[in-house]
Amino acid sequence: MDEAIEAVEQGYVDGMNFPVINAPRRRVHSPAGVRISNFPGGSHSMGVIGAASRADHVIQEEGGANQHYAYREHPVHVLNDADSGQLLAIVIGEPVERTLGYTSLVALRTAATSGVGFKYLPRKDVKDVGLFGSGGQAANQLLALKCARPGIQRVRVYSRDPANRRAFAEKYGPKFNLEITPVDSGEEVIKGADVVLCATSTNVELFDGDLLEPGQHVTGIIGGNVQLVQGGFLKKARREIDNRTVERSDVIVTNLKESVMSEKQGDLYEPLELGIITEEDILELGPLAAGSVEGRTSDDQITYHKNNNGTAASEIAIAMLVYNKAKAAGRGTEIDLIAAADLPQAL
Repeated sequence: MDEAIEAVEQGYVDGMNFPVINAPRRRVHSPAGVRISNFPGGSHSMGVIGAASRADHVIQEEGGANQHYAYREHPVHVLNDADSGQLLAIVIGEPVERTLGYTSLVALRTAATSGVGFKYLPRKDVKDVGLFGSGGQAANQLLALKCARPGIQRVRVYSRDPANRRAFAEKYGPKFNLEITPVDSGEEVIKGADVVLCATSTNVELFDGDLLEPGQHVTGIIGGNVQLVQGGFLKKARREIDNRTVERSDVIVTNLKESVMSEKQGDLYEPLELGIITEEDILELGPLAAGSVEGRTSDDQITYHKNNNGTAASEIAIAMLVYNKAKAAGRGTEIDLIAAADLPQAL
């Protein structure tokens, strides 16, 4: 996880220094709910440019409060040399964290991106964590926080299913050497937490922003996209964080503001439309990591990282990390494309 956080951070700093190497995610949906997500871009300091693509069959649950995946295909990352254009590799499969193994959809990349925010936004004395969610994404988010802030000690976890949150505490408490306690409400998650982590598949707001306390940091991961509404899958844009949280936040950071606008992502787009905040109130992850903008400046501030979606800055950076590790270990299959092109072509 620490290596993934470093790679993602490098990708976002590169995107700040040379913006045209990074672009918003683009999604399309079939009538059956099969979704293709595309991520074009790269990291010039890592010497890579390319694209990632992943397919999944998204099911919106009855009432539209949550979503799950009926099927998910292996993602494909195409890596090209950023100087010559030469094809370096086609990486097929979900990159996963070594100590956790496969857990859930894009868990490593999402958590590593949160991890960049964890380095700069919470208070320095983080010990208590409130966690919404008890699946694989929650485990990765917690590991990313532990990597960035190794002083955390206690976690309160809440999810819809009491059995799931108990199982999460029993499994990951010993694994992470943390005191993890399942609780029965969102209010218990937030009260006294230094960091509030949201790692669910919700389509609706998780908590009332008036519950937040001075000095807390909030991380949310639901990106949402307007195509879900345009395609008739949802009646309104996905939300996770309410307008009151946005209104009370002294520092707001998102991965890429352009994605907020292009996908009309509810958690920030609606507050923008209502005039609760302006675009100038939102910082981006690259400048924060590069030190060109300030994040938290006092212990009393409420900070909010809207980890709004993956971009090539994170997708391609992690895939390049995988490629370099595989190449060093002598793994992978080398294909001679010139020789393959000389084979007789069948019509």
